[in-house]
Amino acid sequence: MTRREWLTRTTKTGLAVAGAAALSPFLTGCAKKSTNTIKVGILHSSTGDMAISEKSLIDAEMMAIDEINASGGVLGKQIEAITEDGQSKFTDIFPEKAKKLLLSDNVAVVFGCWTSVSRQNVKPVFEENNGLLFYPVQYEGNESSKNIVYSGAAPNQQILPAVEWLLSKAGGEKKKFYLLGSDYVFPRTANLIIVKHLQSKGIEVVAEKYTKFGHLDYANIVQDIKKVQPDVIFSTINGSSNVNFYNELGAQGITADKIPVVAVSVGEDELRGLDPSKVKGHLAAWNYFQSLDNPKNKEFVEKFQKKYGKDRVTDDPIEAAYIQVYLWKLAVEKAKSTEVDAVRKAFAGGIEFDAPGGKVRLDPKNQHIAKRFHMGRIRDDKQFDVIYSTELIDPEPYPQIAFPGWSVDWTKDGVTKGAAVKIGE
Repeated sequence: MTRREWLTRTTKTGLAVAGAAALSPFLTGCAKKSTNTIKVGILHSSTGDMAISEKSLIDAEMMAIDEINASGGVLGKQIEAITEDGQSKFTDIFPEKAKKLLLSDNVAVVFGCWTSVSRQNVKPVFEENNGLLFYPVQYEGNESSKNIVYSGAAPNQQILPAVEWLLSKAGGEKKKFYLLGSDYVFPRTANLIIVKHLQSKGIEVVAEKYTKFGHLDYANIVQDIKKVQPDVIFSTINGSSNVNFYNELGAQGITADKIPVVAVSVGEDELRGLDPSKVKGHLAAWNYFQSLDNPKNKEFVEKFQKKYGKDRVTDDPIEAAYIQVYLWKLAVEKAKSTEVDAVRKAFAGGIEFDAPGGKVRLDPKNQHIAKRFHMGRIRDDKQFDVIYSTELIDPEPYPQIAFPGWSVDWTKDGVTKGAAVKIGE
């Protein structure tokens, strides 16, 4: 639906509908010129299964906005945040809220989503209306849109380094991988990449299982794990189901020294709802941890806890949500405009930010972020010991091991397509 069509359908004024649609570009322009604020959208789930993870992203984005406003704003204007709840309803509420933010609220940018299915369902809205979405969560790759900045990790920055570490001597030279995830696009595509990578090493996974969002009973899954006896569980479970999964592992006597779990969607925020005795020693693969020892990160954690409470924690998506607001600010200032085309053009000039986890840079070719990889081991205090780290890894949204012939360069011809790749169902 175009901006004019949406306004025609939803206008509440006494003007004739057709007349309102004809006047809407003029009225919108006047509204933008008459305000001293820049409107931005925040679109996350503050209710439903994904609220356990997404509510903290709202906090991180609002903290960045408050900091920017306190230091003078952007282009001499204050940022006005309009927050919408996706309600963990990825196929209907998320795209409808995205339309509202772009077409009714006229926001300059949206910071939002967590799950890949929510991102994929709002993607057409941003592309059809030339909006700009900053997406702060690690994802499965196999996608690139000129209307999305991917602030979380691409597969070659999280999934593949984690597998490579597990195969190494330091990681225990694992051979029997049990793949377990929530049943949607991120886990299935991530596992496709893992399977292809392991097959290139002559290794076959011992199992690949999926459970629905909000799944509660993991007794049968854990019994199967005990039967198969893998030497590592690679988990792409998302949301509140993680609590039940780790509790069931502990209840059936599976501890980290017997069969470690390596999670790519469990960070410090999710650990707050877990019993330390059930998760101690298990692993998580991320690009940021609260326990990273550097002055910038200590300052970030201190500010976050001062604003939201000493019991609060930071984690990878929280850091990505925070830094993406600053990346947008830097691009707007370079462009001297909030217009999407101008901001995108500014990406090519080089955007870097001194993030809590270390300096990051935006790659204008694929609009992903160069990041460091870290492997963390869960401690008694629900924090992580960082046991392995890399230098900056340039993003690759189409790992060739799984998507041969695919690539992207938005500074030139956009996406180059290879053969279609079927994701398991």
